[in-house]
Amino acid sequence: MQGKRLPGWLILMAALTAMGALSIDMYLPSFSFIARDLDVGSNMVQLSLATFLVGLALGQMFYGPISDRFGRKPPLYFGICLYVVSSLGCVFVHNIELLLVLRFFQGLGGSAGMVIPRAVVRDKMGAAGAARAFSALMLVFGLAPILAPFIGGLLLTISTWRAIFVTLTVFGAICLFFTHRQMEETLNHDHAVPLQLGRVLRQYLDLLRHRQFMAYVLCGGLIQAGMFAYISGGPYVIIELHGIKPEHFGFVFGANAIGLISCAQINARLVIKRSADRVLGKVIWVPAIAATIVALLVACGFESLPLLLVGFFIFLSCQGFIGPNASAIALAQQGRQAGTAAALMGTLQFGLGMLSGVIMSVWHDGTALPLVTMMAVFGIAALLLYRYVARHAAPVTAPG
Repeated sequence: MQGKRLPGWLILMAALTAMGALSIDMYLPSFSFIARDLDVGSNMVQLSLATFLVGLALGQMFYGPISDRFGRKPPLYFGICLYVVSSLGCVFVHNIELLLVLRFFQGLGGSAGMVIPRAVVRDKMGAAGAARAFSALMLVFGLAPILAPFIGGLLLTISTWRAIFVTLTVFGAICLFFTHRQMEETLNHDHAVPLQLGRVLRQYLDLLRHRQFMAYVLCGGLIQAGMFAYISGGPYVIIELHGIKPEHFGFVFGANAIGLISCAQINARLVIKRSADRVLGKVIWVPAIAATIVALLVACGFESLPLLLVGFFIFLSCQGFIGPNASAIALAQQGRQAGTAAALMGTLQFGLGMLSGVIMSVWHDGTALPLVTMMAVFGIAALLLYRYVARHAAPVTAPG
C-alpha cells in the first residue's frame, strides 16, 4: 500500500467495484440515442438508471450475509454471471419496458462487485488500513468515469448504443475469468456467521440502530446521492441544455473524475498522519457551500456553463475525501460482520442514489435548477448530519 504500485488483488477489487460505475457512465452519452431508437422521452431513459440503482441497492442486502457465511467468492461468481447475462440481454431490447427490467437485473448482479470487495479489503487490511485501501481503490475505480464516457461516445460514432452493452458484457466476462484465476478466498471460515434469517434480520436491525455506523454511512451516502443526481441529470444539462456534443461529454465527466482521484490520493496521505474523522470534518463543509452558491445563482437567473462546471467539479472532487473516510469509519468496528455491514452501507447509499435518480427523472423543468438544487440539498444534509454526529456521538477511533 505504501509503494507506487498497487497489488494485483486490489486492482481486481477496484475493477469489480468499477463494474457498477462503468454500467452507469458508459451509456450516459447515449441517452438521446436510446430515446429516439425506442421512441420514448429522455426522462424514461433516465428511469433506466434508477432501476439499475434499485437492483444495485437491493442485491447488496443479500450478498453481504451470504458472503459472511459461505465466503467471498461463491456469491461473486453468481453476481457476475447474472450481470453478464443481463448485459447481453440489453443488446437485443426493442422497448423501454424490457430495458428497465434488464437494467434492474444487471444492477442486481453488479451489486456483488460493490459489496464483496469492501469486505475483502476489510478482511485483508483490517480497520487500520481501510481508509488508505479505499483511497487506493478510488485510484483505479476513478478511471471508470474518465474512460467510460469516452468509450461510450466513441462507440456511438462507429456503431449504435447497443455496442455499449456488448462492451459491458465482455468486461463482465473478463472480471469473471480473473476472479476465478486470481482471487483468493479471504473469509476465515472459523469466523463464518451462520446464515439464519432471524439472525440476519437482527444484524441489520442492530446496525440500523447503531447511531455512529448509520451517521457515517448516511453522511457518505448523501454526498454520493448528489453525485448520482449529477450522473442522472448532468447529460441533459450539459449536452442538451448547453450544447456540448455527446462525444465530447467525456471531457467534462473525465475532468470531474480526475478531481475525485486526485483528492482520494491526497486523502490516502493525509490519513497516515491525521485521523480519517478529522479530515472528514474539514472537507464536509466544501460541497455544501459550493452547491448552495451555485443553486442560488441559478435560481436568480445567473446560469452559465462555466459556473455549473466549476460547481460540479468542486462537489464531485470532495467525494474523494468523504467517501473513503466515511466508509472506513463506519466499518471500523464491524469486523465479524464486515460483509453484512458493507452490504447495508451499500444498500443505503445506493438507495439514496436511486432516490436522487428518480427525483431527477420526475422533476424535469428544462433548466439546470432541479440538478443544482438537489446537489445543494444533499450537501447541506450531509453537513448537518456530520455536525450532529461530531458533537453527540461517542468518540471514534478512526482508521488511519
